[in-house]
Amino acid sequence: MLIGYARCSTDAQDLTAQRDALIALGVTPERIYVDHGLTGTNRDRPGSREALAACRAGDTLVVAKLDRLARSLP
Repeated sequence: MLIGYARCSTDAQDLTAQRDALIALGVTPERIYVDHGLTGTNRDRPGSREALAACRAGDTLVVAKLDRLARSLP
């Protein structure tokens, strides 16, 4: 199963492009988890936590761009 995650850093930004990209990659809308208005430096991202918790063995976590998941490895 595909699990999607989208994030935007400010409340003024729109998630539509990321959602559309995830849907185009085969993620169903109900399997897309989001964080809206949370920067990459904010480590408390409930949408990210929910997306990872939804993943089971054999599932794939999908992001439209890698920087939406994390800013750096640490």
